[in-house]
Amino acid sequence: MFNVENYQGNKEENYQLVIKQLAALLEGEKNTIANLSNASALLNQFLDRTNWIGFYLMEDGELVLGPFQGLPACVRIPVGRGVCGTAASRQETQRIADVHAFPGHIACDAASQSEIVIPIVKDGTLLGVLDIDSPEKDRFDEIDEKMLEAFVKELVKFL
Repeated sequence: MFNVENYQGNKEENYQLVIKQLAALLEGEKNTIANLSNASALLNQFLDRTNWIGFYLMEDGELVLGPFQGLPACVRIPVGRGVCGTAASRQETQRIADVHAFPGHIACDAASQSEIVIPIVKDGTLLGVLDIDSPEKDRFDEIDEKMLEAFVKELVKFL
């Protein structure tokens, strides 16, 4: 059973706790959809000032909507297009302070102002991306980037 945690440490300590919660939550489960669903729900209860948290998964050379928390979203994103497609094609985290200034931004939710997208790579193969949007400009900082990358690294163990 999962209990909502009262996070009282500094930002990095709180992320470390969430990563431990992720491992405990997914331990023993091999179903990818179940694990991604719980991972998005966990991040949704942990992160504040966000309006969309979820996954896009590689399928037939494009990103396809996976488990998420938030409003209905774009179903397919070509690799190389928008923030998610750029993260996928470069296999590098994209931390965007103002999505409206990003060339080719795909506006699935008009409320989104900033975004961070972390590629999910296992054994050299791109599985998809973790996408997090915020209705605030410049919502994500270096600590978010570093710790969300660590979250994805832990998540990959269960995919």
